[in-house]
Amino acid sequence: MNSNPRTGTSTLATWAATILRALEGRGIASEPVARRAGIDPAGLVPGARVPREALNRLWALAVEATGDPAFGLETPRFMAQTTFHALGYAVLASVTLRDAFERMIRYRRLIGDVLRLELVDAGDRYRFVIDVSANPEVPFQAVDAIAATWVRQARLLHGARPCTPLAVTFARPAPADLEPYARTLRAPVHFAAAWNALEYARADVEDPLPAGNAELARGNDEVLVRHLARLEESRVSSRVERALLDTLPDGPPSKTELARGLGMSARNLQRHLATEGTSFKELLNAARVSLARDYVREGRLTVTEIAFVLGFADTSTFSRAFKRWTGLSPRQWAAECPGARGESRAGSPGL
Repeated sequence: MNSNPRTGTSTLATWAATILRALEGRGIASEPVARRAGIDPAGLVPGARVPREALNRLWALAVEATGDPAFGLETPRFMAQTTFHALGYAVLASVTLRDAFERMIRYRRLIGDVLRLELVDAGDRYRFVIDVSANPEVPFQAVDAIAATWVRQARLLHGARPCTPLAVTFARPAPADLEPYARTLRAPVHFAAAWNALEYARADVEDPLPAGNAELARGNDEVLVRHLARLEESRVSSRVERALLDTLPDGPPSKTELARGLGMSARNLQRHLATEGTSFKELLNAARVSLARDYVREGRLTVTEIAFVLGFADTSTFSRAFKRWTGLSPRQWAAECPGARGESRAGSPGL
């Protein structure tokens, strides 16, 4: 098994292990199936990766062994909270379903290199798009598994309150048997659609979650950023993300300072980032947005202190930027954002 994520595309080994557990749940010996796919079951340990091609073969062989083309729908039942490393815990601690979606999007590279996720505001609902078009060879069972995983996770996050998708859409043609989809997803399911997506009511996405904990979620975010940076040492943008996370609380570094810390010139840093489709300014802004939201939610710092920590010239400049990011002032965010605490501090003098 190739555990080097830089050789071709790859995904978490624990994802493959989940498929094998689902096979065992069907009474099928999983080890021969794994070996036929080119995967050593003994190597499916936390932190390891498997090539995407091997995982694709595993899905095909699992369907062959079970005779069930809807096999992907049942794999979430065999997942552990650690299947997706710290992402499982970060999602579990998210203060809203929107926060959880955004974390999935932010750390999607952990799950797989060919996966693209997007959260679309569609008026009365949000659409969570699962795009694997970058690799047409990805079997539809993998998309089924991701969709079923998220539906299951959303129900868990909402606790006793029902949380059911308004609709689930798949880009592929309809299968012969629709019953497994209706039973598992418990929502209207449409095939031959423009995209693979889950649609949720706005309230379900924006309302506070009973177990939300912004501080705990942010702690797991830090673990995830560092883990991804180790996996992608060749990606300069990952190293910049980690450096910004480490340094921003003490004041934002300049591009030159950060480049020097990475052992390169500012010009080389910008060239590497451009090659990877981003820039220092974009990464700095993304880090500021993420930290600003967390700081305002937690309510431990005044708006003036947050502005200083994130490197803004003054409070009014930060407040304008925050409203541009969120559509709300820090005071409004603290008062209206689900999961926010310490509203009086966020709305303290200095706004």
